[in-house]
Amino acid sequence: MKPTDKTNVMRVLDSKKIAYESHSYDPDPTLTGAVIAATLGETPEKVFKTLVTQGKSGAYYVFAIPVEAELDLKKAAKASGEKAVSMLKQKDLLPLTGYVHGGCSPIGMKKAFPTFLHETAGTFERIFVSAGKVGFQIELAPSDLMAVSSAKLADLVV
Repeated sequence: MKPTDKTNVMRVLDSKKIAYESHSYDPDPTLTGAVIAATLGETPEKVFKTLVTQGKSGAYYVFAIPVEAELDLKKAAKASGEKAVSMLKQKDLLPLTGYVHGGCSPIGMKKAFPTFLHETAGTFERIFVSAGKVGFQIELAPSDLMAVSSAKLADLVV
């Protein structure tokens, strides 16, 4: 991979000397998380999607959960200390985070937001998250993801 092929996520990890492996696939926006996991040769439980929410207070929160799981908004609110959280509208994602839908990563957003990782991540040696661009994933240790994003483990899914 040429340095020009690196995403912002990869540059952040390189700058912090965090080991990762990058993976790419055809950036077809119709691919489901399960298909992406299969393309990577992994189970969907190890491939995490990044979701951004807004709390009743107006604050933003980032949640990384397995691709086939559904975020439980009540559990997400509890984890973030909010009365309620709602999903961010897709049109608001790029201006807020710097990432497009399908390429959102918990690493390297425009601003650092409180981040939560579904508790099952802690049971794996390595997990996958978006590398910040559609068609790119990174594989890294959950502890490294937590360190670079200040993420906390929580029960987040339905």
